[in-house]
Amino acid sequence: MSKEGVQSDKADELSPEAAPEAQIDGKSVPEQDQDDKKNKNPAENQAAADGSAGTPQTPEEKIAELEAKLAETHDHLLRKAAEFENFRKRMNQEKQNAIEYANQNLLLDIIPIIDDFERAIQAGETGLQTNNTDYTGFLDGIKMIEKRLASQLESKWGLKRFISAGEVFDPNLHEALMMEKSPNVSEAVVQEELMKGYMLKDRVIRAAKVKVIMPEANS
Repeated sequence: MSKEGVQSDKADELSPEAAPEAQIDGKSVPEQDQDDKKNKNPAENQAAADGSAGTPQTPEEKIAELEAKLAETHDHLLRKAAEFENFRKRMNQEKQNAIEYANQNLLLDIIPIIDDFERAIQAGETGLQTNNTDYTGFLDGIKMIEKRLASQLESKWGLKRFISAGEVFDPNLHEALMMEKSPNVSEAVVQEELMKGYMLKDRVIRAAKVKVIMPEANS
C-alpha cells in the first residue's frame, strides 16, 4: 500500500465527520458537545440548583434579615440584664433583712421576761401604796425572773455565766479591778466577783470583773 493511502485512512479516522454522534431530541449531537454540557461551570450548576430551590436573596433582603436577628438578640440580652438586676436587688434586700432581723427569735424569748418584770414592778408599786413593808414575795418574784432569763439564754442561745470567786486568776477569764496581797495564798486567786463573766458557747464575750488576792513577795 502506498503512503498516500495510509495517510488518507488516518485522516478519515481523525476527521470530525468520522466521530460518533449522539441523539438529543431526535437530533445528532457530536460527543464533544455532550462533554461540554456535562462539564458546565460548577458555579453555573450551583446557580441553577439555587434557582430551582427558590429565588436567591438580594443583598438588601440579607441585610434586613441580619438586622432583625440582631434586634432580637439585643432584646433578649436586655431582658436577661433586667432579670439579673432584679435578682441582685432581691438578694441584697434579703441580706439586709437577715441582718436587721437576725435577733428576732432572741427578742421574742426575752419579751415574756420583760412582761414578768413589769408585773413585778406593778406589785412593788402596789405594796408601796398600801404601806405593805413585806417585800419577801417581791424579792422572790425578782429572783424567779432572773433565773428564768438566765436559763432561757443558756438553753436556747448558748449564753452562760461562769463562776469566778475562789478560782485561780486567769487573765483570759478575769479582769482585775481591785487587788490586795495576802500571806495565805501562793498564787493569785479571785477573792470577790464584782461583775459576772459570760461565755457564748466556748468563747468568752465578757470577762468577769473581780478582786484578786496576790501572794506576798518573799523577803
